[in-house]
Amino acid sequence: MNQFTRRVLFFLFFVSGFCSLAYQVVWTRMAFASFGIITPVLSVVLSVFMLGLAVGAWVGGRFIASLVEKTGLSAVVFYAGAELLIGLGAFAVPKLFAAGEYFLLATGQTNSIGYLSLSALVLAFSILPWCLFMGATFPLMMAYVRERDYKNTESFSFLYLANVLGAMSGTLLAAVVLVELLGFRHTLWVAAAGNFTIAVIGGYLGWKQRGFVVIALTEAERSAGPGNLSSPGNARRQLIKWILFSTGFGAMAMEVVWTRAFTPVLKTQVYSFALIVFTYLGATFLGSLWYRHNLKKKSLWPTAKLMSLLVIAVFLPILAGDPRFVKMDWVAAIDAISAIIVLASICPLCAILGYLTPSLIDEYATGDPAVAGKAYAVNVLGCILGPIFASYVLLPWISERHALILLSLPFFVFYLLGWKSLSRWQRLGSGLTASAVIVCSLFFSGDFQGLVSSFSKSIEVRRDYAASVISAGEGSHKVLLVNGMGMTYLTPITKFMVHLPLALHRGKPESALVICFGMGTTYRSALSWDIDTTAVELVPSVTKAFGFYHADAARFVNDPNGHIIIDDGRRYFRRTSKKFDVIAVDPPPPVSAAGSSLLFSKEFCALARQHLKPNGILQMWFPDGIPVKTHIRTDVIGDTLIWFSGRKAVAAQAVIRSLQESFPYVRCFPSVERSGVHLLASMDPIEIPTLEQLAARMPAGAKNDLLEWDTSGDLPAYLGLVVSQEIPIKNILNPDPKIQITDDNPLNEYFLLRQVGLF
Repeated sequence: MNQFTRRVLFFLFFVSGFCSLAYQVVWTRMAFASFGIITPVLSVVLSVFMLGLAVGAWVGGRFIASLVEKTGLSAVVFYAGAELLIGLGAFAVPKLFAAGEYFLLATGQTNSIGYLSLSALVLAFSILPWCLFMGATFPLMMAYVRERDYKNTESFSFLYLANVLGAMSGTLLAAVVLVELLGFRHTLWVAAAGNFTIAVIGGYLGWKQRGFVVIALTEAERSAGPGNLSSPGNARRQLIKWILFSTGFGAMAMEVVWTRAFTPVLKTQVYSFALIVFTYLGATFLGSLWYRHNLKKKSLWPTAKLMSLLVIAVFLPILAGDPRFVKMDWVAAIDAISAIIVLASICPLCAILGYLTPSLIDEYATGDPAVAGKAYAVNVLGCILGPIFASYVLLPWISERHALILLSLPFFVFYLLGWKSLSRWQRLGSGLTASAVIVCSLFFSGDFQGLVSSFSKSIEVRRDYAASVISAGEGSHKVLLVNGMGMTYLTPITKFMVHLPLALHRGKPESALVICFGMGTTYRSALSWDIDTTAVELVPSVTKAFGFYHADAARFVNDPNGHIIIDDGRRYFRRTSKKFDVIAVDPPPPVSAAGSSLLFSKEFCALARQHLKPNGILQMWFPDGIPVKTHIRTDVIGDTLIWFSGRKAVAAQAVIRSLQESFPYVRCFPSVERSGVHLLASMDPIEIPTLEQLAARMPAGAKNDLLEWDTSGDLPAYLGLVVSQEIPIKNILNPDPKIQITDDNPLNEYFLLRQVGLF
């Protein structure tokens, strides 16, 4: 092939990788909206993605030669067809998700075996067909390369390099630019346009190749010869397959563990996960580039030498995640230096794998697309099983640090197998260094759990498929941490979340729904009204920590009026016909957390409205408050608009618009402790009685509950701390209708361009 053709093929695989990761970013987020923001959904999406790549690679390699021979068409024509079908997935997958979501409503709570199993099948049915075509692109294009240059034995690594570079770019641009500017739907359209462009170029290349396909195929078969003497021996081939499987398994399992282990440093923003994937792919690209450079110089590193480095690199993320080296806390602020340290710690491991994977597949396949497809499928098979093993087997039972140590064991096996082929000094250096890092990781390295233990003598740790939950503190100073992020503490704010709307309800309230269980304080307060109370919580271990925070938790757990449901709040709305007098929503902080918009969006407010009885009230808690005196503009005639700067301010205005466009009556009350606001919305007027009348509406149990942590004993005055501080909605609503949160445009999650002033 001439240089121009090589550049065209590099461009095609760059765009293909870009589109694939853009799909993965958007489809994962859409899957959260449809099936719940839980770790199994993430793991299944990743595993199904990889399953499609594996099966597609194997099938494409297995049948491309016969397809070319029977049809007389160039392999690049079939490649173009695959890209065309991938692009159609941009339009089909959202519709399949919607249909699957409806189908799964009858399968029970999200922690049920039925739901977890069937949701995995639905996700597989929705995503797998398009991922099959993604996986097939490698052997299909390799077959075309063979048509043009039958002596080429390194085509896989060449295409792999372009694909990883495109994937790295797709991850970053989708998360940082495209979703914020265009929303999810139009981001998918951009990716589809990329696939369709590839299909057109591929079709043109196939048209140019017509008439030469049979000749090229004959030359390729002649070059392979009987047995292809350049191929490695059988024992070596088996070892290569085991290495490919194990490295894929370990790397993808570690990515799931890193996501949870690094949360106290990187926090829960969508950019945090994108940075992990971007760093992973970026280092993989550099490793592949390193391999291609050595390939041209004919100075390849042997597998044993790479393994001697791998058994050291695998422990660097454990050491870098030590609280003595990086800043860990349970608030939303990110320390840039700490973030750089933990991200840099995964680079050596990923770079080595970026070198090792294409080098082994090149060695194994020697340019044969069918053999390369099998080898790549073996690698991706490991990538399929790794996330599932990490999510369902490791993380529910052991800490993130010990999970990473356990996942390193296969690398040691391959290191020991290649021990004799290393030089004396290489054995000594790698052996001593590897011994040192594993001893430090096992006995001297710290983690977030240890950091919390150093602050609190009383600590309980619970783990499940969804999250790691830490309960810590004593007396009235207790905190709830989920995956290292602070969710809540013992505060009267959580009591007001339900007492305020119940007291303002016109008539005698009979039922309440609490979305997000937290410490159980709001659930407990609702039951003090002696009404039917339902609490919906996503993480099973959170509800099991109820007794840590409240000594009387058992009484409320056994209360016949109480019902605790493990489910996603939106999904619960879709699968129940019950209606409530009050719905209290307490989205997990921070307001920019990944998936948080699903409880702030206009579509969620519309769902909540459908489940309110006449005179029912929706209480939405916004945790960051509204600093009403930061900046004032008076350029709107007749009104004074109170504005405030920063992305939190924009998010607050967007949440208010979501409520206002769904309900005709919305009121805003700053909470006690001057922290956060209660946003109340209803289809009917919310009248404010006198403080004495408001207190008189509350039954004795509710009065005692609200005053539990107030020493004054003056209920009307205590209620007045909130009710008397009402902020008129017209003073804080941004007149720009674009400042809103929708399922397609989660403004509070994707904000970087707006924050730096580029949008």
